[in-house]
Amino acid sequence: MPDTRYAIAAVLVAAAVTWGLRALPFAALTPLRASRTVQYLSARMPAGVMVILVVYCLRDLPLPHARALAPLSALAVTIGLHLWRRNALLSILGGTATHVILASTVFAP
Repeated sequence: MPDTRYAIAAVLVAAAVTWGLRALPFAALTPLRASRTVQYLSARMPAGVMVILVVYCLRDLPLPHARALAPLSALAVTIGLHLWRRNALLSILGGTATHVILASTVFAP
């Protein structure tokens, strides 16, 4: 059984390290909030990330094949719902539901 002072010291060190690791991001973000580069990236990155995800998801899609219609239809539904309602959750759920329904019924192997 460890000594009581050792256990208390270990708990205090763990608490200090945990507190420091949780406080460090906030301390680092404070000077970055005024940065023009960070403001530019915060405005442009969401669209860039979405483009990268779409390209990644559709990169191996066999276009002349009928199996490509389910993901392309789901993509069209997702884009249409988002342009219509401007609701990310509705767009994601609608596109996912479209893909699952088409892939498991109409275009099932």
